[in-house]
Amino acid sequence: MTEKYINPHTDFGFKRLFGSEFNKELLISFLNAMFHGEQNVQDITYLNSEQLGDRADARRAIFDVYCENDKGEKFIVEMQNVYQEFFKDRTIYYSTFPIREQAQRGGDWDFHLNPVYTIGLLNFNFAEGLQNAKRWHHEVKLMEVDTHEVFYDKLTYIYVEIPKFDKKETELVTMYDKWMYVLKNLSVLMQRPAALQERVFTRLFEQAEIAKFDNQERRLYEDSVNAYRDIVNAIRTAEKKKFAEGRAEGRAEGRAEGIIEVAKTMINKGMSAELVAEVTGLSLDELQRI
Repeated sequence: MTEKYINPHTDFGFKRLFGSEFNKELLISFLNAMFHGEQNVQDITYLNSEQLGDRADARRAIFDVYCENDKGEKFIVEMQNVYQEFFKDRTIYYSTFPIREQAQRGGDWDFHLNPVYTIGLLNFNFAEGLQNAKRWHHEVKLMEVDTHEVFYDKLTYIYVEIPKFDKKETELVTMYDKWMYVLKNLSVLMQRPAALQERVFTRLFEQAEIAKFDNQERRLYEDSVNAYRDIVNAIRTAEKKKFAEGRAEGRAEGRAEGIIEVAKTMINKGMSAELVAEVTGLSLDELQRI
C-alpha cells in the first residue's frame, strides 16, 4: 500500500476511528461539530450494533456505530458507499430499533422517548429527494406541512453527501469543515494539514497511520480495502458500460448490475449472506438466486 493513512470509507477504517472505545473522543468531537453547538456530548457509551427483530424470522439490522450519550440520546452512524434504491426506507427502518428498545415492560410506562439520531455519511450524491438541495448537509425532521414547523423534534435524520464537500484546506473554518475535510481526503494525505491543529486531530492522525499497525491490523485493513475497491470498481464498471450505450435506462440498469457484481464479489470472498444483504440492500432471497 502507498497510502500513509487509512481510508475512513472502508469498514475497518471507519470503525477504527469512530467505533472504538479507545478512540471515542473522535466520535464525540465529530458529533459536536456536526450539531454546531446544539449538542454538547460529554461522553458516549457504545451499544450492541447488531439489532434483532421482534420475531425469529424478522430482518435484523447491523449498524456501523450505535451509541448513546450521557443524556440517553441514541445515535446511529453509518458510512454508506453504495447507492441503494430504498436507502431512505432503510434509514427509517433502522431508526425503529432504538425507538422500540426504549419501551418499558409493565403498565407504568408513560411512552416518554429519548431522542434518536440516524446519521448517514454518504460516499455518493443522494439524488432521491435531495437533488435540488445546494448544501451537502441535510437534516430531516417530522414537519407540519402548512406551517413548516417541526412537529416532533426527537427523531432526526442527517444525510451528509461527502462528494459535494469541496472546500480546500485554506477554506476550513468550523470544526465541521475540518472533519468533513478529513472524511473526504484522509487516505490521500501524506502529512497532517496545518489547518488541523486541534488536539483531537493529533489523536486521529496517530490512529490512522498505517505504518503503526501490527500485522493483524494490517491484514484486516488490507482485506477491508480490497472489499471497498471491489465495490467501487464493480459500480464504476457497470455504470460506464451502460452509460456508453447512451440510454437513460442504461444508467439505472448499470447501477443495479453493479450492485449484483458487488454481491457476487463479497460472497466469493466468504462474507456472510447477512453482511452482503446489509451492504448491498439485496434481500436474502435475491442473494440465494445469485
